[in-house]
Amino acid sequence: MNRRAFLFASLAASAAAAPTRAASGLQVIYVDGWDCPYCITWQNQYKAAWLASPQFKQVTWAEVDPPKLREAYQERYWPGELKAVLEQIPRKSGTPRFLIVKAGRIVSNEFGLGKWELTMAHLKKLLG
Repeated sequence: MNRRAFLFASLAASAAAAPTRAASGLQVIYVDGWDCPYCITWQNQYKAAWLASPQFKQVTWAEVDPPKLREAYQERYWPGELKAVLEQIPRKSGTPRFLIVKAGRIVSNEFGLGKWELTMAHLKKLLG
């Protein structure tokens, strides 16, 4: 799948998930950049399975997806309700980043391709 088609598919999936709040009250936020090779690897290896997973259906999903990874923590790429989450991130660098938010507070903050499995383990515990 080319980058443009993948981007549109990602946006469609994000838009479909955004309007409804998950019963669990948990939100998962993925932070990347179009030029981040590790983010592209995550998207190619894990994203489809994530979108099809039972856990995805239990959370609210959001993506922060700027054109350049060095712009990932610029406020303009974090929509309204996500700005409060951005303020909580202690070190605003590095992608891909996987955040789990509960009741407006970050409860899991992992960065790096290898941390996806840890993020999923945290999420499964939180979902019980």
